[in-house]
Order: sequence, then structure tokens, then C-alpha cells
Amino acid sequence: MPAVFAEEHSAEGVDLQHNERTQILVDELIAQGIPEAWLRDAFSQAAYSQEVLDAMEGAVERRLKWHEYRDIFLTEQRIEEGAAFMQAHAETLARAEDVYGVPGNVITAIIGVETYYGRHKGRHRVLDSLATLAFYHPSRGDFFRGELAAFLQIAYEQKVDPAELYGSYAGAMGYPQFIPTSYQAYAVDFDDDGIRDLWENPVDAIGSVANYFAEHGWRHNGAIYHEATGPEVLPQALTFNQTSSPTMSVAETAQQGIEPQEALTDTLFVMPLVFEKDDGQLRYRLGENNFYVITRYNHSHLYAMAVTELAEAIQQQAEEQG
Repeated sequence: MPAVFAEEHSAEGVDLQHNERTQILVDELIAQGIPEAWLRDAFSQAAYSQEVLDAMEGAVERRLKWHEYRDIFLTEQRIEEGAAFMQAHAETLARAEDVYGVPGNVITAIIGVETYYGRHKGRHRVLDSLATLAFYHPSRGDFFRGELAAFLQIAYEQKVDPAELYGSYAGAMGYPQFIPTSYQAYAVDFDDDGIRDLWENPVDAIGSVANYFAEHGWRHNGAIYHEATGPEVLPQALTFNQTSSPTMSVAETAQQGIEPQEALTDTLFVMPLVFEKDDGQLRYRLGENNFYVITRYNHSHLYAMAVTELAEAIQQQAEEQG
């Protein structure tokens, strides 16, 4: 963050309500039908947060190896509570799979990774986070300005106090941690009560995660990945945790020395995945379209594989419990 922001915008010295850019946004939202009095009341409660800007600046964490990242999410407790979540919401998860084609254990794993099944939805007021980032982030202000506008539209339409809603430092909200524009685009009223509530309603959250995946191209009954073998040294054509769609054929990955451990059609498009184990050895897999869809939620391959393995472990635990 440029020094000018740190010097001129202390928490005590920032008045978001009377910021010139606030007025411009207020005028735009008034034109979209939100009352001026409601907007001014919202901004009167908005507080600048240096903590949010600091968190954004340090958001790129040290590069974790696969086994380190995996250990964060593949814990016995998270697996057990995932199985319990599946049992508690079995009917809703089955309906989500019927409507959207996304398996219940995958939906559960997303919610488990994002918020520990709704237990940890974030400790930052979304209004403060987005107002701060919209008007004071040195490079991504325009993006967060759009998220702030969307957040205020959601709060007004759903008749909730924007100052009472909490989320991540970047403004992600509710059970599935949707940013506001994703909330607008993909949240669904899955229990037909007239409200799309991702903050407190796990039924709507389940349907919304499934809808998000379906809209990004999830293939019902499609594989997520296949185990593969590969060279001890990473091929030059590959990098760790790369993000790409499945554009290499199985035959082409074989030319890199990466071959599936099961019979696959040579023309099947996959993405080669490589993970570093705790002993330094490399583990290879071939991701299909559904793996790529998970990376639309978070672009990290480590994230997508953690979700996938958690989903597998939750399913196994649920089956063992009967």
C-alpha cells in the first residue's frame, strides 16, 4: 500500500460517509432504486479498516507444499463433522444433486473448507471491508467498488441491516463465502421462502453451491481426477499449482511421462496435476473438467484437491456410519 494511504487515512481520520467517491456511488445506487436515506444511513455506519488493507497486502501466503495444505483441511474432526452435516441435510443434498447434478459430498466439502460447515463465516463487518477496499485499495478499488454496490443492493432487497452482516476481510459472505456479485449471480432460494439467505440458511447455501458449480459446467457423474504415475523430476512443461483448463490429451500427457493408472481414452482432455509430498517425492494425477470447475471457486489446485479429498473422506465416513 502506498505510504500516502497509511499517512493520510488513519482509522480516526477517514470519513467514509462524506468521501467524494461515496457520493458518486450513492447517486448511482439511487438511480437503481435504492432510497437515498437508506444509503446515507448505511454509509454513516461504515468504518475504515486498516486491518483489512493490511490483510489484503499479506493475502498471498507463503507457498505451501501439498502435504502442508492438505493437513489444514483433512482433519479427523472436519471429516466427522462433514459426515454429520451430510446426514443432517441428506434430503436437501439429494435434491441439489437431482436438480444441479453436483454430489452432496462435494457440496459439503466446499462448505466445510470455506466455513467449517457454517461455524466460521468471518469476523469482519462486510460493510467496513468493502467500503475500505472500494475507496482505499491502491490497485483493486474498481473491483471492490462493484462488490460494495452489489452488497448494498443485496442488503436493501433482502431488508437486512448492512452493518450487521459479517464475512471475510475481502467481503466473502455466508456459509459458502460468496462475494456479493457471486451472491447476486448464483445464490438461490432453495427452500422457497422468498429469500436467498446464505448467512443463516444452510438449505439455500447448499442449493447455491450446487448452482454455482452447475453454471460453471459441472458434469453429472463425471470424474474429478485419475491417479497417475510420472517422472521423479518435474517435467519442464509443468509447474506446481498451475491453473488451466483440461487442454492436454491423455496421449500428450504420456509424452511428458505422466500416465494414468487406469485405462483412459487417449483423446480424453485432462490437466496434469503434480503435488509434492512430505518426503519430497512427486505425486501425479490427471484432472478432468469437474476438477477445473472446482478451481472456478478458488483458482488454486491445492484448494481443489483438498476439497476433492475431503469430499471422498466425508463420503467414506458417512457410509461407514450407515
